[in-house]
Amino acid sequence: MSSTPSDDGLLAVLVERLETQRLPRALALKEKLDQGETLNDFDIAFLEEVFTDARNLKPLLQKHPEYEVLASRMMGLYREITEKALENQRQSPSA
Repeated sequence: MSSTPSDDGLLAVLVERLETQRLPRALALKEKLDQGETLNDFDIAFLEEVFTDARNLKPLLQKHPEYEVLASRMMGLYREITEKALENQRQSPSA
């Protein structure tokens, strides 16, 4: 599908945000959870924002299938994070 200049600009901003903010934060959360910790309110708010953005960006991503693999990998990472967070919360003594 053809790309518009506004799509190109938005996609460039989204990729930059992914590289500089979202991916580093997601990897830090994964490391935290891999060490057996649980999510705090700030972490949960971040994940809620990510999932809201993903829903809102779905039409844009459908117009640009070249980003499908990247989006799938990120959603897979967030799925791993949420699954590990639930596991850690169940095993937490304060649960």
